[in-house]
Amino acid sequence: MDTIRFVDTTLRDGHQSLWAENMTTGMMLPIAKRMDDAGFEGIELISGSHLKKTVRELKEDPWERVRLVSKEITKTPLRVIAGRVNTFEYNPPSMYWLFIERMFANGIRESRISDEWNDYEGWKFRVGVAHAIGMKVILNLIYSVSPKHSDEYFAERTRQAASLKPYRLCLKDPGGLLTPERMQTLVPVIFHNANGIPVELHTHCTTGLGPLCCLEGIQLGIRSINTALPPLADDSSNPSLFNVAKNALSLGYETEIDEEVLKPVSKHFTAIAKREGFTIGAPVEYDFSQYQHQVPGGMLSNLRHQLRKVGLEHRFPEALEETIRVRAEFGYPIMVTPLSQFVGSQAAINVIVGERYKEVTDQVIKFALGHGGAEGARDMDPNVKDKILNRPRAKEWAKWQPDEPSADDMRRRLNAPDVSDEELLLRWIVGKEDIDAMRANPRPLEYLNAEQPLVNLLQALSKRTDYNQIHVQRPGFSITLEKRSAGA
Repeated sequence: MDTIRFVDTTLRDGHQSLWAENMTTGMMLPIAKRMDDAGFEGIELISGSHLKKTVRELKEDPWERVRLVSKEITKTPLRVIAGRVNTFEYNPPSMYWLFIERMFANGIRESRISDEWNDYEGWKFRVGVAHAIGMKVILNLIYSVSPKHSDEYFAERTRQAASLKPYRLCLKDPGGLLTPERMQTLVPVIFHNANGIPVELHTHCTTGLGPLCCLEGIQLGIRSINTALPPLADDSSNPSLFNVAKNALSLGYETEIDEEVLKPVSKHFTAIAKREGFTIGAPVEYDFSQYQHQVPGGMLSNLRHQLRKVGLEHRFPEALEETIRVRAEFGYPIMVTPLSQFVGSQAAINVIVGERYKEVTDQVIKFALGHGGAEGARDMDPNVKDKILNRPRAKEWAKWQPDEPSADDMRRRLNAPDVSDEELLLRWIVGKEDIDAMRANPRPLEYLNAEQPLVNLLQALSKRTDYNQIHVQRPGFSITLEKRSAGA
């Protein structure tokens, strides 16, 4: 009987999709050993995008996170998501080498690699770095819907990806755009062109079809599925492990997962969600409009926020319609970071300003110049391209040429001659001031969980404003908390 295996995404994509990357290291550590004992094939931990958020907002050292979690999770390979590292800026090759090397040195053993264009040259460089350092590579084939993303397109890109000899290919569906019917036509094409390399599935639940696509993939021969644990599953996140595993068993497959070990993990994260006011993922209704604008779930809230700041939130539906137009004019880029941000931000600007392309961002200018990939400049609507590039700022960017500074060159540029390689990477991504602020106000690495109800009760009561004193007493123990004025 065939066995279905699972890769866990809770600690990476789950909280990136639903908690805006606000899961702290302290929230991960209490349940890390349980996750290691559950029988996962791999556990995703971190991506380049997490580094900035972790330092600036969580006041945590992301390298310390990797080291501490890797001490707890020793049997299951930990994964890094390794597309762009500094998401919206030019990535010198030396910095990518350093990023992968330091991830490996701190305990990461697998790298799931993307290129936002499914571009062979982008894959080739990143796969080469990971292989040279000793990581296993899972190479993403990013799914999209457009006139150019045909079966022939995916057949060609699958052959190119397979030629790089990754450990595995991954059909990656960041927008939750796959349907069971499309799975039936696409998966055989990928298998036929994969040269025997195993394929795993990574999809989202944004349109409500993620769990069905997982089951369709299983019946089509995919044996490794990416899932998350509730409450960090469903919604714009990945399908729930418990749901997919239950249905796989009903279809007659076996699973190598111990669900009983994982139930306290879900309980732990549910308690955190309730305590912190974080989203608790739930299944969503089918939404056809997602296939039209294709804005990823995490970007929808940002687009609405941009409009709210200028008093135009009521024009959110218009902005989504404009996103459809902008994407077509940009040559149908895959709506994945950073390309989705370029499209969505420009759509919002067009709506806010009231004249299309009167104002554009530097990122859009660089996109039109081909700095973000030759395919973007090649396929862009010529009239729109002329409108974007016919301005003084575009002429400035046209003179820019990427260089390939060494790590030592980057040390000189960032005025960081004596820092570690890990701090050098952080200096490049966030800057010295943010690192200093993180170290001056470090977040405690312990997070008191649901198994400590008294502490949880006191913390909840301390947020109340309708009294000044709390007194808790039990045999052999009493505590009084009193609210005083600032001058007392």
